[in-house]
Amino acid sequence: MSAARYGRETERTYARAGFGAPVRRGARPAIVVVDLTRGFTEDGFPSGADLADVVGATGELIEAGRPAGVPVVFTAIAYTPAEAAGDAVTWLHKAQGMRALIEGSAEVAVDPRLPRAPWDHLIVKKGASAFFGTSLSALLTGLGCDTVLVCGATTSGCVRATAVDAVQSGFSVLVPRACVGDRAPGPHEANLFDIQAKYGDVIDLKDALAYLGGLPVSAP
Repeated sequence: MSAARYGRETERTYARAGFGAPVRRGARPAIVVVDLTRGFTEDGFPSGADLADVVGATGELIEAGRPAGVPVVFTAIAYTPAEAAGDAVTWLHKAQGMRALIEGSAEVAVDPRLPRAPWDHLIVKKGASAFFGTSLSALLTGLGCDTVLVCGATTSGCVRATAVDAVQSGFSVLVPRACVGDRAPGPHEANLFDIQAKYGDVIDLKDALAYLGGLPVSAP
């Protein structure tokens, strides 16, 4: 917790309740890039915002993990035309702007500014959490991962949901602050506060880069 960021009384209240302890950092992390697709990272799309800084910071994090062979998993929300136009996906009654996220459209393409490699993984999802209804937990387990660095958009939606499900699936959670973004600062800060208090560590990019840089270099 940061007294300067959230206030001393808030910090004391949560400390007294026993929240905010640091997570265990494992030896085999993965980077999960949540929905940094064009529909979220470009403000020209209905569901998007200008997340150029988040994309840049996430790219830096990915590159820092390459020497150690840190697995990278991208996620994208994509609906069939029938799902986008119909009533089958209850979430779309609430989040109408996401009906534009149709399979094969520009909106669901991973942001081309990210350093995506052919061996990186892609999870296509229908809901907020990257874990719900997907093979992500099994994939991370198969890769031998014990820690997840969660990046992406939006902090108050899919990032938070993914962080919650990650820790509930047995993975330590780290959220580099510079690598997540939202449409507005209020929801962004509120959800970073909750993640730090209850689900993972919200850390500086410098800290995240040092963590990845301290891992053993993998064989080429």
